[in-house]
Amino acid sequence: MLELRDLKKTYGGRAVLHGLSHQFLPGEFVAIMGESGVGKSTLLNLIAGLDAPDSGAIIVDGQPMGALDDDAATLLRRTRMGFIFQAFHVLPHLTLVQNVALPLLLNGQPQARASAMLAAVGLAGRDGDFPRQLSGGEMQRVAIARALVHQPALVLADEPTGNLDPETADSVLDLLRAEVKASGASAIMVTHSHAAAARADKTLVLTRSGLELVSFPH
Repeated sequence: MLELRDLKKTYGGRAVLHGLSHQFLPGEFVAIMGESGVGKSTLLNLIAGLDAPDSGAIIVDGQPMGALDDDAATLLRRTRMGFIFQAFHVLPHLTLVQNVALPLLLNGQPQARASAMLAAVGLAGRDGDFPRQLSGGEMQRVAIARALVHQPALVLADEPTGNLDPETADSVLDLLRAEVKASGASAIMVTHSHAAAARADKTLVLTRSGLELVSFPH
């Protein structure tokens, strides 16, 4: 599903990633940990095609991201990927169910699943509410429902439980794991939480010494 080959990325003359290689398997839920500033969010942006590596290759579904033009990369992101951002990116002028249904609408799919996904993240009966009526944790749950609603092949999650209480975090991680296993997707979760990482199939650490992904024992 996803392969990283010798990725290198420099910002302001500082090497953030150099020589990073790893393969993520279908149906695998992987947590990535590491110190702040080591390049975890940069890595997610590169995988998503929102930024480009200085060198190396990112292969998604057998397609090198660097070989795609803007339209093809946008189509791949829209149809095959789901994103959970730290900043939510919930649209304030849309209702909750409209926010969640957005990937379905863009992909020309039936939108009935949107309401069910809201219920799955603990927001049943809130379809017609607007983001201004929500807490930060509730907005995070909307963002998670939206990321999963179109059953993407690759889920990229940046601190998905950072705004959630422990009980809600557990239920959301259960949902994320269940969706990944049911659809055979790959999921990559950047997190500082050891409790969240323990729910993944395996945990990798992005380190400063060579900026390599290494096995992280639970």
